[in-house]
Amino acid sequence: MQFLFRRVAVDGHSMMPTYLPGERLTAIRRWRPVRVGDVVVVRDPRDRGRWLLKRCVGRKGHQLDLRGDNAGVSTDSRDFGLVRSRDVAWIVWKRRA
Repeated sequence: MQFLFRRVAVDGHSMMPTYLPGERLTAIRRWRPVRVGDVVVVRDPRDRGRWLLKRCVGRKGHQLDLRGDNAGVSTDSRDFGLVRSRDVAWIVWKRRA
């Protein structure tokens, strides 16, 4: 069921303390609009071969303000700007047991 669910491994410290490096998450293909507070998986706007795990902290129309929970080490919308909501591929559902 890879088309609906995806396993995501946290890489890096940008989402600490919410998610720790190496932690495994389950994400669901985006089926609804992204809401403020959702943690999402999106392609890095600067490097389309890289995926980012970020929290949506704001919306401006169809553009999202995505941030890491650990502001001191996160590369996010403060660096690359707002992201189109249609570019979000996955919404984190839960931690893997």
